[in-house]
Amino acid sequence: MDGQDGVERAGVGQGGAEGVRRSEAQRVAEVRLTPVLISDPPLLNVQGVHQPYTPRLVVEVVTADGATGVGETYGDTKYLELARPYADALVGHDIADLNGLFTLVNRIGVEDSRVDESVAVGGLRGVQTADKLRLSVLSAFEVACLDALGKVQGVPVHTLLGGKVRDSVEYSAYLFYRWAEHPGGAGEKDGWGAALDPAGIVEQARRFVREHGFRSFKLKGGVLPPEREVAAIRALAEAFPGHPLRLDPNGGWTPATSLDVAAELADVLEYLEDPAPGTPAMAEVSRGTAVPLATNMCVTTFPEIREAFLTDAVQVVLCDHHYWGGLRNTRELAAICRVFGVGLSMHSNTHLGISLAAMTHVAATVPNLDYACDSHYPWQTEDVITTRHTFHGGHLPVSDAPGLGVHLDREALARLHRRWLDDDGTLRDRDDAAAMRRAPGHADWTTPVLPRW
Repeated sequence: MDGQDGVERAGVGQGGAEGVRRSEAQRVAEVRLTPVLISDPPLLNVQGVHQPYTPRLVVEVVTADGATGVGETYGDTKYLELARPYADALVGHDIADLNGLFTLVNRIGVEDSRVDESVAVGGLRGVQTADKLRLSVLSAFEVACLDALGKVQGVPVHTLLGGKVRDSVEYSAYLFYRWAEHPGGAGEKDGWGAALDPAGIVEQARRFVREHGFRSFKLKGGVLPPEREVAAIRALAEAFPGHPLRLDPNGGWTPATSLDVAAELADVLEYLEDPAPGTPAMAEVSRGTAVPLATNMCVTTFPEIREAFLTDAVQVVLCDHHYWGGLRNTRELAAICRVFGVGLSMHSNTHLGISLAAMTHVAATVPNLDYACDSHYPWQTEDVITTRHTFHGGHLPVSDAPGLGVHLDREALARLHRRWLDDDGTLRDRDDAAAMRRAPGHADWTTPVLPRW
C-alpha cells in the first residue's frame, strides 16, 4: 500500500468493493493515509513533557467521482497499524453508509494488525484498549466520509448532523506549565517563555487573551505540588475576576488531596477535572464537595457511562470525537448527558486544523454544550490546511461551506510527512516520560504511579 512518495494508499483492486451500493459515484475509490510529525512545545503534564514533535494521521477518502474528504486522528504506530487494514476494507464503501463504518472496523482484529487485543494501559485518556483504539481510528474515517458527502451534496457537515444551533463555538484558553524550550534546544522555537510559577501562568493567560480573546481558562495540573497549583489558580482569579477557571491534574491526586483543593478553590472553580484516578475515587470526591467534577478519563466510551452517572462521580463530561468514534457518536453522548442532567464540554488533544474544524461542526449542533471547549490549537505553529483557523473573542465561526470547509495544503502535508519518514522511530509514538528523561536532572524519570500526591 506504499506509494512512491511514501503516502500509503488503498485503491480499487487492492481492497475489494464491499459496502452499500446506493451510488457508484460516491463509493470510495481510494484511501490515502499520511502520517506526519508536527512541532509541539515543551508543555508539562503529570506524565512528563511533550516531545519536540508529535505524530498525527491525516486520512483522505476519495470517491469514484473525485470528491475528497479529509479526517485526522492520532498518528502513533498502534493507530496507524489499525488504520491500514481499515483503509483497505473501506474501498468500495458508500460514503453515505456511516453506520456501516462500525461494521467494517469491528472486523479489524489482531490478525490484521500488530495491536495486542489484550492491551489495557493507562494514559492521559484513562484505560486504553484495542476497542478504544478502533474507535479513535474510525473517527478519522467518519469525518473524512462526512467531509466528502458534504462536498457531494453541497452542504456543510453540520447540516449532515442535523443543523447548527449556534453560529460560533466558544473555546477556552488552555494553560500549561512549560519550559522555554525542549532539552538541548530540540524542535522548533515557538517564541513563548517558561511558565513555572503563578506569575508565568498569568502572563501566559494574558497573551492568550490579547491574541485570541479567550474568556475562560483551564490549567493543566498534576505537574507541581497541589499547593503551588492552587496558588496559580488564585493568581488567575485575581488577574481575571469573574472569568471561568478550571484545573486538570489528570488523576494525579488522592481523594483526600482532591477534597482539600476543592475546598480551597470552591469560590473560583468552574469545575475540577479528573482530580483523582478512576470512577470510584471520583465518586468519593464528589460526595465530599459541591464543586462540579469533570472527566475525559473516566467516561470515554458508552459502557463507562453507567457507573459514572449512577454514582454521581462526574457532573461534566468532556466529549472528544476521536475517543467516541466520530461526530455522530458525540451527539449521542450529548443526548445521554442531557437526559441525566450531566454537563457537556469538549476535550482536546494536540491536533491540527482538520480536527478543529470537525470539533467546531459537531459542537455547533449540540444544544447542551454547557461550557467553552478545550483546544490545543493556539499552541500549534504548523498545520496542513491552507488557511489557519482564527479565534475572535475566544470563538470560532462555524463554516457554512460544503463539507468541513477546510482545504489541504499539499506542500505543508508533504513537508510534515517527510519529517515522519526521516525520523528514526524515536518520535513516531508519543512518550512524555521518555521526553522528560532527556531533560537535565530527570534521567531517572518514570511515568508516575497515580495518584501522585
